[in-house]
Amino acid sequence: MITYLTQQLNLPLVKASNTLTNFGGMGSFTPLIGALIADSYAGRYWTIIGGSIIYELGMISLTVSAVLPSLRPPPCPSQVNCKEASNSQLWILYMSLILTSIGSGGIKPCVVTFAADQFDMTKSAVGSRSWNFFNWYYFCMGMATLTALTVVVYIQDNVGWGWGLGIPAIGMALSIVAFIFGSSLYNKLKPEGSPLVRLAQVVVAAAKKRKEVMPLDPGMLYQNKELDAAISVNGRLLHSDQFKWFDKAAIVTNEDAKDSKSPNLWRIATVHRIEELKCIVRMLPIWSAGILLVTASSHLHSFVIQQARSMDRHLSHSFEIPPASFSVFSILTMLIGLVLYERLFVPFARRFTGNPSGITCLQRMGVGFFINIIATIVSALVEVKRKQVAALHNLLDAPQAIIPISVFWLLPQYILHGIADVFMSVGHMEFLYDQSPETMRSTAAALNSLEVSMGNYIGTLVVSLVHKYTGQKNNWLPDRNLNRGKLDYYYWLVTGIQVINLVYYVICAWFYTYKPLEEVKEEDDDVPAEDEIQHKRLNYAEGNGEVELRRNVIV
Repeated sequence: MITYLTQQLNLPLVKASNTLTNFGGMGSFTPLIGALIADSYAGRYWTIIGGSIIYELGMISLTVSAVLPSLRPPPCPSQVNCKEASNSQLWILYMSLILTSIGSGGIKPCVVTFAADQFDMTKSAVGSRSWNFFNWYYFCMGMATLTALTVVVYIQDNVGWGWGLGIPAIGMALSIVAFIFGSSLYNKLKPEGSPLVRLAQVVVAAAKKRKEVMPLDPGMLYQNKELDAAISVNGRLLHSDQFKWFDKAAIVTNEDAKDSKSPNLWRIATVHRIEELKCIVRMLPIWSAGILLVTASSHLHSFVIQQARSMDRHLSHSFEIPPASFSVFSILTMLIGLVLYERLFVPFARRFTGNPSGITCLQRMGVGFFINIIATIVSALVEVKRKQVAALHNLLDAPQAIIPISVFWLLPQYILHGIADVFMSVGHMEFLYDQSPETMRSTAAALNSLEVSMGNYIGTLVVSLVHKYTGQKNNWLPDRNLNRGKLDYYYWLVTGIQVINLVYYVICAWFYTYKPLEEVKEEDDDVPAEDEIQHKRLNYAEGNGEVELRRNVIV
């Protein structure tokens, strides 16, 4: 898309990069809304279908804008004094990107969690398997991306943008049909009401009882297995000693005891519901560390594509690699890395750690943070080398000239980014899924997209400030001639941001406490079956459920 905006719509580099980053940010923010709809009302299956249809409409409109000449400016092969796309032409583009962003809101947070719903994801089941669901999920996503970066990008560069955008639109339409035809095979979990309402009830109940005295025995706090049955199918959350202020929501007062058959959930909350809130609060510092990582890397790939465009990309006299396809090396590294990670690294690490996964999610993420820093340092050094060669051949003032330096100088940073994804991306998604309450897993997956959204917007701000305040003569990020810029300075700035972020992450990970979970065992006769749970939920909703409240005894 950076090529389409700069070469077909004739937008300046920074404006094009910011446009994609902003809509990428929007497409990463809408999943939070989609996740709340899925977790609260619609369920993941119907949210995926709705989001996919909206996304398809955006793909169709984007394809139409690429096919009709009236919807784009005149061609400008020289890239000098080009006529930019008009406001009306840009509005067609913006509407297409808005539709795809809204559609992403229904797809991104639900696909991975809906796929995980088809498997037993309890710790005992995961530990007994020889494969990791998230590794293979990212492997499949990597294969899809690999196809896009090779076949689709080749068509865009060599056949035309009509087919280059039309083929993905056709593929998306076929995927919707295939998904609907498989409907009868899926395990579809029903939503159990808004998780945000439950979190709000805990906060309100704790605030109302802020002057109450906590019992010495945490076992005297309010628990109700029947009330929590539908939201704790995989096991109840146990009491933890962190954030004890929230525990006041579970103190049973005289007023609560009088109304034992229908407790007011805005006055009293169960330990399980309080621990749901604690899970989210514990996750936020770890989650926030990913924001600055996205900020640091949000524009890197756009700039690297422009670097690749100025370098020698020939594999033979007649074939050269499209600039956007060079990301294929990062994807290939990730695909190979995922297989090696699961087949070699995990068994090796398991011998020393005793962990079925080899290392913890937090350790896996930390390695990814560190490798990303190394990749950015390499990016800066390669840019220094590229400009040295350009200066040697008097090409600094020729932005369209091909600098006689092989594009494979960019290969090390792509490989490092691929290795970093094996650790960071997979570990981050596994952390969000595993440590979130079971009824909020779509919302937790949306936090990953929200993190990308916030990071992209902050990244746009950083790039805009750098472009604005580094002057006209020696601008770090010039609009047209990257050879006269100081992109390496921008990479060093990004490296500094990542180092500070890594220190912050290590501190957060050091103090993190994993959620305490009492897993459901199939052989336990005390655990109600799924149909019994549903029956009890209905009884309670009709006012027939008996609720036992225990008075706090303070010695």
